[in-house]
Amino acid sequence: MTIKISKKIKGYSVGKPEDKSLIPALAPDPPDVIEVPAKAEVIQMHEKVERPDTLVGATYKIKSPLFEHALYVTINDIVLNMGTEYELRRPFEIFINSKNMDHFQWIVALTRIMSAVFRKGGDVTFLVEELKAVFDPRGGYFKAGGVYMPSIVAELGAIIEQHLKSIGLLHDPELDPEQRKLIAEKRAAYEARVSRDSSKKKSERNLDKINAAISNTLSGDLAGVLGESARKSSSATSSSSALSLGSSPSPLTGEGRGEGEADASTSPAFPPGATMCNKCNTNAMILMDGCATCLNCGYSKCG
Repeated sequence: MTIKISKKIKGYSVGKPEDKSLIPALAPDPPDVIEVPAKAEVIQMHEKVERPDTLVGATYKIKSPLFEHALYVTINDIVLNMGTEYELRRPFEIFINSKNMDHFQWIVALTRIMSAVFRKGGDVTFLVEELKAVFDPRGGYFKAGGVYMPSIVAELGAIIEQHLKSIGLLHDPELDPEQRKLIAEKRAAYEARVSRDSSKKKSERNLDKINAAISNTLSGDLAGVLGESARKSSSATSSSSALSLGSSPSPLTGEGRGEGEADASTSPAFPPGATMCNKCNTNAMILMDGCATCLNCGYSKCG
């Protein structure tokens, strides 16, 4: 604080904090006054947030070959700062229900621990990786869509991940344009190679059928050489008709094209010869140019 002295100093004394009469009070100039707007109180998730009477949530079904009955996972969310620009939706509690009571103890314990973690606040996304890393010593299973699940706990982690993505707490990593282009090129080349191989196999099968028909006709002709002349003429006629049928494979090739179009229209999301990817656990790994590449997440062993 600066004070301008315009008179001669005749004496001085040290002012103490309790003696405010010796310290002149200076008011700020009007232009220097800055009005600070009142800050909105933003409520973050913490353990002292009380549970409201009504919560919003979703229920997910787990059908595993390890359990006789399905599991129903319900995750309820609390909405913080409702109606403001700081509105947040955070998981608050989780319940698992099933007719199967064999694993009732660990299911109740797991749901209570996860609910406590949700209410504690902070970054709760670590639960996804921890649960998905649990493996069953008896072996895992494939769920609908060809995704491998190493255990029932891992599928529970996948459901929590799906729910956190739906409320905006987790986001899928986006692929680079170059990576998308590489995946599209690999997939197109692989499908073209598979279509070439299938058409080649179909043409070979059609050729085998034609050769079999010709050999059968020739065998019939040789067997009827010692017969009557009418039988010879009829067998010769049938032989010529069979040969003309074998020399014009247009109906067979036309039928083969129809089958090829049906196969193309009913082709699955990923090629049938794809193997499981170690990163996303999806049957989308193909081998192109000596390099294994995933058509789902873009993972490649060649970097």
